[in-house]
Amino acid sequence: MSLPDTPGWLAPLLVVALAAVHARGRWPLQNPWRSAAAGASVAYIFLHLMPQLAGAHAARGLASEVVFFALALAGLVAFYGLEHALRRHDEGRADASVFHLHVAAFATYSLTIGYLMMQREQEGTLPLLLYAGAMALHFLASDSNLRVGHRAAQAARARHVLAGAVLLGGALGAGFQAPPLLVDALFALVAGGIVLNVLKEELPDESGSHFGGFALGAGLYGALLVALE
Repeated sequence: MSLPDTPGWLAPLLVVALAAVHARGRWPLQNPWRSAAAGASVAYIFLHLMPQLAGAHAARGLASEVVFFALALAGLVAFYGLEHALRRHDEGRADASVFHLHVAAFATYSLTIGYLMMQREQEGTLPLLLYAGAMALHFLASDSNLRVGHRAAQAARARHVLAGAVLLGGALGAGFQAPPLLVDALFALVAGGIVLNVLKEELPDESGSHFGGFALGAGLYGALLVALE
């Protein structure tokens, strides 16, 4: 059951919107705006999601909040390991098995984000909108083509797989309510994945990243989060 101030149609609509962002692939979002979107999504992780998880540890029967930070670290390490494996292959020569692994990993990631959208509505309208906004900005800032050597047809299929994963996650979230501790654990894992995926897009010189835009996005979204606390 969602809270009375949260329309029942809002979370499903936001899931569809996130899937549409993925299906579109590379949006014409140029820097500094792309870096600003990335900065905003990271601000959400550090100033809203992780503090909220840390504050909930006692209610979940945990003696310490460290478990959530450990899960966030695990998410970061897992995605770093995946990227490390992919970069061992020269662009244009990544074999099919590595490509499929990458798509499968990001589909699982996207499915989890869609699932958590439906769980977020129980917190109320504002937390739901903040989560949806941060995830949309993350998808906009990310390279949905997965940055591996593959043909255009493969890239199109991958985008539709990722979009379908978001929709499937939303459907699972509507039909299955996981225990609160598991939901929090999934949020922590996704948090680590988001941080790693943003940094891998922003740090390489060839990505055309824009520090000013990143700092502006992080500062503005961070200020909004602090003001709403």
